[in-house]
Amino acid sequence: MAKHHASHDTYPDIRESVRALCARFPGEYWRDLDRERAYPTAFVRALTEAGYLAALIPEEYGGSGLPVSAAAAILEEVHASGGNGAACHAQMYTMGTILRHGSDEQKERYLPMIADGSLRLQAFGVTEPTSGTDTLSLRTTARKEGDHYIINGQKIWTSRAEHSDLMLLLARTTPRDQVKKRTDGLSVFLVDMRLARGTSMTITPIRTIMNHATTQIFFDDLRVPAENLIGEEGNGFRYILSGMNTERILIAAECIGDAKWFIKKATDYAKERVLFERPIGKNQGVQFPIARAYAQMRAAELMVHEATRRYEAGDDMGAEANMAKLLAADASWAAADMCVQTHGGFGFAEEYDVERKFRETRLYQVAPISTNMILSYLAEHVLGLPRSY
Repeated sequence: MAKHHASHDTYPDIRESVRALCARFPGEYWRDLDRERAYPTAFVRALTEAGYLAALIPEEYGGSGLPVSAAAAILEEVHASGGNGAACHAQMYTMGTILRHGSDEQKERYLPMIADGSLRLQAFGVTEPTSGTDTLSLRTTARKEGDHYIINGQKIWTSRAEHSDLMLLLARTTPRDQVKKRTDGLSVFLVDMRLARGTSMTITPIRTIMNHATTQIFFDDLRVPAENLIGEEGNGFRYILSGMNTERILIAAECIGDAKWFIKKATDYAKERVLFERPIGKNQGVQFPIARAYAQMRAAELMVHEATRRYEAGDDMGAEANMAKLLAADASWAAADMCVQTHGGFGFAEEYDVERKFRETRLYQVAPISTNMILSYLAEHVLGLPRSY
C-alpha cells in the first residue's frame, strides 16, 4: 500500500499475524469455494484456533478481551488479503448480546465454548420475508408453555445457519396490539440448533450472486427452554440494537479492507500492464480513478476510526457507526468498480479474483443495513428532519 500509510495502522502485530494466516488461504482457495458455493471451514477453523474470533470475549470467559478496534483490524486485514470475513464475522458481534444482556449462568455456560470454538454462534435470526428491515413488524411468535417457549414463523437471510450450533433469534412474545410502545413485546432467545434440526426447524439455502452461505428458516412449534430467554421478556429489540452498532463498525472495517485490496490490485496491474509500449499506469485516465478511490478510502477509514474511538470511550456513536458503514461501503464499491475498469476484460476473468471481490463487496450497499435506511437515520436523528416512516 502507499508509503505513508503504515503510520496510520493500529495493532501492527495483530495485522501482521492475520496477514500471515491469510497467506495460507490464497485466491485459489476462495475461488474453489466460490465455484462450489462451499463454506470456508478450514479458514474459519484457523481463525478460531488463532483466537481471532474470540477477540471481543473477555479473558475470564476464555477470550482475548480486546477492544472493538482490534476486532476491526482483524477483519480489515482478512479482506485486504483477498479473503472474506463474512463466513464468521457474526461470531464477534452476536455474542455481545449474551455478554451484555445474558445471565451469569448463560455467560459461563456458553461464552467459554464459543471462545474456544467448540460451539459456534454464527447465526442471527431477525429479518423476515414480509418485514425486511421493518424489524418491529416481524411475525415470528414465541408463546410460553410451562418451562418452554413454542416458536412459530420464518426468517430469511439468516446467514451461516447451516454452519452454526447456536442462533440468536428475535421473536414476538406479546402481540403488537397489546403493547404500549412499538418497540416492546419482542424477545431474544438463544436457540440450540443441534437439538432442533430436522424436527421443528427447516433450513433452506438461498443461492445468491456471491458465496454467502445464507438461508431461509421455518419454525414449526420449535420448543426452546425458558432458560434460553436472554434478559427480560419483551425487551429484545433494545438488546439487539446495541449489537447492531458493533456490526456496522466491523463491517465498515471489512469494506475498508476490500477497498485497500482493490486499490493495491489495480495499482500493481497498472504498473505491469504494457500497452502502446508503456505501462497503462502512466496514463492519467488510469491513474486518476485509482487516486480518487484511495482518497475516498482514507476518508472513510478515518470515520471508521472515529466510530471505534467513540464506541470505546462509551460515547453515543449511533450516527458515527452509521456513517462509517455508509462511507466505507461507498468507498469499497467505488474501488471495486475502478479495479474492474483498470483491468479491462481481465477484470471479469475468474482467475484475477477481481470479479469475486466485486460481487462480495456489492452486498454492503444493501446489508446489514441498506444505504437509504442510514440516510433516513441521519436525516431524522442528526439533522432533525421530520420522520419519514
